[in-house]
Amino acid sequence: MRSRTRLRAQRHDCPCQRLATAECTQYKYAVYTGGVSMAEVHLALVLPVPRHGYEVKREHDAWFPKARPLAFGQVYATLGRLVRDGLAEVVEAPGASGRKRTVYAVTDAGRVRLDAWLAEPAPPAGSGGEEMVRKVVVALRARVDARDLLLAQRASHLRQMAALQAPVAGDGVAPRMARRHAALHLDADLRWLEETIEALPTETDLWEERS
Repeated sequence: MRSRTRLRAQRHDCPCQRLATAECTQYKYAVYTGGVSMAEVHLALVLPVPRHGYEVKREHDAWFPKARPLAFGQVYATLGRLVRDGLAEVVEAPGASGRKRTVYAVTDAGRVRLDAWLAEPAPPAGSGGEEMVRKVVVALRARVDARDLLLAQRASHLRQMAALQAPVAGDGVAPRMARRHAALHLDADLRWLEETIEALPTETDLWEERS
């Protein structure tokens, strides 16, 4: 049965019109799993050693501690599609050698797919479509006072920045660089928030616009 995401995609002649920063090939990756590049992430998770679904979820959540934890349903649905498309294979089934879980591994085709994805440059993270930007645009366009919204957002970002900069015992290079990436994006957001606060129209400006 086709996924709901795939059926929704077919209702649009040009899916890239709905994704401001994604090219068509990247959109296909998103449609494949209902999330950005999750097919390739699952391939990577079973590349070092074959794993069953619970191990895939556990490793993902360890690799990306700041991301939303994977749901078991998403894990097994994605692994099932990878097997269907010949990108992964079942190397141990329940009942074989007393195993109670299905174990998955990457096929040669899956390795080619993963390598191609890793070699393709990712689009810039900032697209202007984030919820924070949309809220500020809505507030300004609707002539609503955006100052409180911006101040609350800045305070939230500062709390997140402090949490990211806190030392972590036994930290490795991968999680440290992931946190650094998030911190730099927060820093850019904070600079944008400061500029937007400074650019807000004053009450006198608003009165002159209305008169």
